[in-house]
Amino acid sequence: MTINKYLFSLVFLILSITAKAVETPNVILIFTDDQGYNDLGCYGSKTIKTPHLDKMAQEGIRFTDFYVGASFCSPSRAALLTGCYPGRIGFGPGVLRPDADYGLAKNEFTMAEMFKSKGYATKCIGKWHIGFKKPFLPMAQGFDEYFGIRHNMDPKEVDDFDGLMPLYRNKKIIKELDTPAELTELYTKEAIDFISKNKEKPFFLYLPHTMAHKPLAVTKRFEGKSEGGLYGDVVECLDWSTGEIIKALKELNLNKNTLVIYTTDNGGYNKNNAPLRAGKGSSWEGGMRVPAIMWGPGLIPSGKVVNDIASTVDLMPTFASWLDVPLPNAIDGQDISDLLNGKANAGREYFHYFEGIIGTAIRDERWKLHKNIHGDFLLYDLENDIGEEEDVLLKNKDVANRLSKKLLDYEAELGKNRRVAGRL
Repeated sequence: MTINKYLFSLVFLILSITAKAVETPNVILIFTDDQGYNDLGCYGSKTIKTPHLDKMAQEGIRFTDFYVGASFCSPSRAALLTGCYPGRIGFGPGVLRPDADYGLAKNEFTMAEMFKSKGYATKCIGKWHIGFKKPFLPMAQGFDEYFGIRHNMDPKEVDDFDGLMPLYRNKKIIKELDTPAELTELYTKEAIDFISKNKEKPFFLYLPHTMAHKPLAVTKRFEGKSEGGLYGDVVECLDWSTGEIIKALKELNLNKNTLVIYTTDNGGYNKNNAPLRAGKGSSWEGGMRVPAIMWGPGLIPSGKVVNDIASTVDLMPTFASWLDVPLPNAIDGQDISDLLNGKANAGREYFHYFEGIIGTAIRDERWKLHKNIHGDFLLYDLENDIGEEEDVLLKNKDVANRLSKKLLDYEAELGKNRRVAGRL
């Protein structure tokens, strides 16, 4: 072989390997619990120190207008994993309790099943909370492995387990916990072990943390360290965890082919969401607009702040487009690949808010129309009133009419095409 032919073959091989790496990026989806909009330094916190997440934002994309599918744990998680608003797949308000006889239906195509169909190793580490009977558990929904607790650790749920919460590895209980203090660190070690084990093949890691859901707890190494009190300790521990995962990716030379997403399942309690109104359990901005950071050197741009509307329900169709996987079910998410590639004005035109199975609000780039419990409409100018303090409907009836038609048309379509949750 001549030198020129050898060089050509070598370049072709390198390009082929690079192309294959780009076609099969690793994905790590970190999903915290009940974390407020302004709890991170890069979102304005003055008391909670989050250097790893702040650096992640500097090296990636930070979203200002990113939304979850619901303002409660269970429907939000179901929305994330299916790309559907919760009303589409039969998830209503509130959360599943240990005696629930329903969960995510088996015929819903999950994010894990999508990645698995392309040869990815898949693992869920953390709080599951979208079905506790055998047909609804992680390993029945596309995950090869599971490590974590299936429920919250609040008193309502711990009482059902005689004061101790089971920690599972796959289907086996390996420990019983009376406090969630060590969970963030256990999850982190498990995540790094999984990444190391699968460094030679593509992987999808879903890491739904138990924190910062109440009861709050950390180990001694983090206790009393934050100016933000115990809650601050918890968030700073989550920041440490994310930093450890990114450090492991760099040490294993996986950082150029891995997308890491950090967001949360719903808004925090009211005081943690300023300048947004209200918090968890509501369809005000504080209930469903959440911090979101994406990091992927070589995969997405760095140092960008995105103000376009995007949502957790958009992740499923985006990854599907990357992997060229057809989605068998109708979904509500949209492909935001252009947005992640740095294109301006490539986000959602509209976003629907859900407190229960029926939508309660809709927004476009500037305006948000909110339907209260009496069926009356309120209109807010989010561009100038992010705290939703002044109803401006009477001054902007044309806007209200346009958005109300969109909201009602969507509710009618959903009513005709709603699927049901899985039941025993």
